[in-house]
Amino acid sequence: MENQGAGALRQRQVLLLFVLLGMSQAGSEPGRFSVAEEMQSGSFVGNLAKDLGLQVGELFSREAQVVSNDNEHRFHLDINTGDLLISETLDREELCGSMEPCMLHLQVLLQNPLQFVRAELQIKDINDHSPTFLDKEILLKIAESSTIGTTFLMESAQDLDIGTNSLQNYTISPNSHFHVEIQDGGDGKIYPELVLVRALDHEEEAELRLTLVALDGGSPPRSGTSLVVIEVLDINDNAPEFPQKFYEVQVLEDTPIGSWIITISAKDLDAGYYGKISYIFFHASEDIRKTFELNPTSGEVHLRSSLDFEIIQSYTINIQATDGGGLSEKCTLLIKVTDINDNAPEVTISSITNRIPENVPQTLIAVFSVRDQDAGDNGRMVCSIQDDLPFILKPTFKNFFTLLTEKALDREMRAEYNITITVTDLGTPRLKTQHNITVLVSDVNDNAPAFTQTSYTLFVRENNSPALHIGSVSATDADAGANAQVTYSLLPPQDPQLPLASLVSINADNGQLFALRALDYEALQALEFRVGATDRGSPALSSQALVRVLVLDANDNSPFVLYPLQNGSAPCTELVPRAAEPGYLVSKVVAVDGDSGQNAWLSYQLLKATEPGLFGVWAHNGEVRTARLLSERDAAKHRLVVQVRDNGEPPLSASVTLHVLLVDGFSQPYLPLPEAASEPAQADPLTVYLVVALASVSSLFLFSVLAFIAVRLCRRGRAASVGGYPVPEGHFPGHLVDVNGSGTLSQSYQYEVCLMGGTGTNEFKFLKPIMPSLPVHDTGRNVEENENFRNSFAFNIQ
Repeated sequence: MENQGAGALRQRQVLLLFVLLGMSQAGSEPGRFSVAEEMQSGSFVGNLAKDLGLQVGELFSREAQVVSNDNEHRFHLDINTGDLLISETLDREELCGSMEPCMLHLQVLLQNPLQFVRAELQIKDINDHSPTFLDKEILLKIAESSTIGTTFLMESAQDLDIGTNSLQNYTISPNSHFHVEIQDGGDGKIYPELVLVRALDHEEEAELRLTLVALDGGSPPRSGTSLVVIEVLDINDNAPEFPQKFYEVQVLEDTPIGSWIITISAKDLDAGYYGKISYIFFHASEDIRKTFELNPTSGEVHLRSSLDFEIIQSYTINIQATDGGGLSEKCTLLIKVTDINDNAPEVTISSITNRIPENVPQTLIAVFSVRDQDAGDNGRMVCSIQDDLPFILKPTFKNFFTLLTEKALDREMRAEYNITITVTDLGTPRLKTQHNITVLVSDVNDNAPAFTQTSYTLFVRENNSPALHIGSVSATDADAGANAQVTYSLLPPQDPQLPLASLVSINADNGQLFALRALDYEALQALEFRVGATDRGSPALSSQALVRVLVLDANDNSPFVLYPLQNGSAPCTELVPRAAEPGYLVSKVVAVDGDSGQNAWLSYQLLKATEPGLFGVWAHNGEVRTARLLSERDAAKHRLVVQVRDNGEPPLSASVTLHVLLVDGFSQPYLPLPEAASEPAQADPLTVYLVVALASVSSLFLFSVLAFIAVRLCRRGRAASVGGYPVPEGHFPGHLVDVNGSGTLSQSYQYEVCLMGGTGTNEFKFLKPIMPSLPVHDTGRNVEENENFRNSFAFNIQ
């Protein structure tokens, strides 16, 4: 490219390092490509997959990308075809300057597994720059005394192209005094020299104007011109002289603009005008002229613009001193730029993964490179992350690092990590750069739901309404999202006979438990089952808890009278001797209650009596006793109504009717008049069981009594006649029946049995105890035996 206003060739060296280094190909030869400069964006460079021996599908699956350490994106890799394309126009002169060949080092980063592959791209020069003179006018002062063959150095032209496209030749416009010769400077550059071929005459011609033409070797060739103005001077026989030919100075790169650098001074032995010296930069590039300023009179060099060690480390400046007579001398000034720590390290992320699953060991988080443009200790770097994080940094290749997990992560302990990559140089003062990476830990279903309790105890009162909410269970899951969504269910009971599904249901979403139907305490006092909590992860995890449902009793059962029976064909009649003392046990009402607790506590009360005050009922045991002495004026038949009441809320009750017959003694049998049997009542199952049991016991008792009577009759050989019916004499042995507990008689009784015939109905009658009139002096044995006859009860057997 042409630059019309600059005076010197700008020199720039840009180092671009793209390293394609595979973990298994670190020592392999890089792939080589070439492309001409100034090609349009999108131009084809080459096929990386083919040249590097990679499959196209491998580039796609391994997320291939072209990376560089200076973060410049000059190329694009089409991972679908493997073609390497130009992303921006390449200028060889900008990238490499005068360096030949111009090579760019590329690096292809492959993942899964991590691999680096190297490649090199050569940028070929085209003739896109014309030779340029930094000075459009060259002034030469030549003494007229100059001899033929004298040479005069002239400012050279600059051509940014290289090779055959660079500067190749100089010509000058036709004249009779000078021609141009080309000198090789030893550094690959050519310089024009003006050679005097005919003597000058100041008086004949004081000034000459010639055109110097610079030509390159391109096709077609390019050229540049400069006007050469030659002033013919009078004779000057002493040229300026420098004390030394080479000067060297070091300057800090942060030196302020305008600062004095050095003073270059020369001496001329001539006097007057011929001894006056002026200083100029000779063969100086444009960068030198922009950076430094030379005082033409004093030779002082000042800083004109900021220095940057990272761009240019040194400047070599040629200074020419010319006296008034046109004689000149040169010296060289070397300015070395001293580096300071003015560049912080740079971090370039090549690959990053912001979300990783838990429970996976050593996962790749990021691949990144670091660099520092400073030199020495200022460019040496230390890379680190926080010590309290489960991550590690591993150097891979040169200035590339990988960030990995040190161990498997647990999302339930910590779901997010903020990682700060800190890169610090070793300069003074130290500079650092930090890059933050946020890593999110994704959830894995590794936690089963946990119930708040291992077992739950719920209470529900019997006779509840259907679909009653009786309680809740709760479980939590430490996971997140669907892995933490809990579903509740009833587990199959251990007892296959338990109809759990018809008794209880559970809300699958919130764990609420419901009783599906009314519960009966008398049928089911407690219900025990297990519930499960299952999350929605894959695979699903679950846990169990035990639930106990205790049914609370309600007072829903009335007392049931076991004795005396109320559903027989004939009423029960109790025989009481008129000689009975107060407190004589007439009978005992035996009742039970199907409920429990205080609902089953029974109390007894006499509701009705034929003659109030004659009999009383004990409230706690149901015993019916005489309240006073009996007299002849008391009626022989009495009807008592006893109420049995429980202690529930509200209380329930039942009543029973007792028939009491007062008799003078057991010497005369008394047969109660048959009464119309009550209407048969439909007995519930419990009543039927009780009646069957009582009938069985009574049958055994009757057979025992009959056997005993038969034995006694055989032994005595006689019979006692009472009212035409034979009655065995003597007393039965005591303790024929002795049953203890609730619902039984508390004393022992003795009975005599007689068999009635001739009426078409066979009946066994339990008559009242025989109370013979005995003298006071009777034996104690007979008295004790007589005391055993205190009560009686009758059964009619049809």
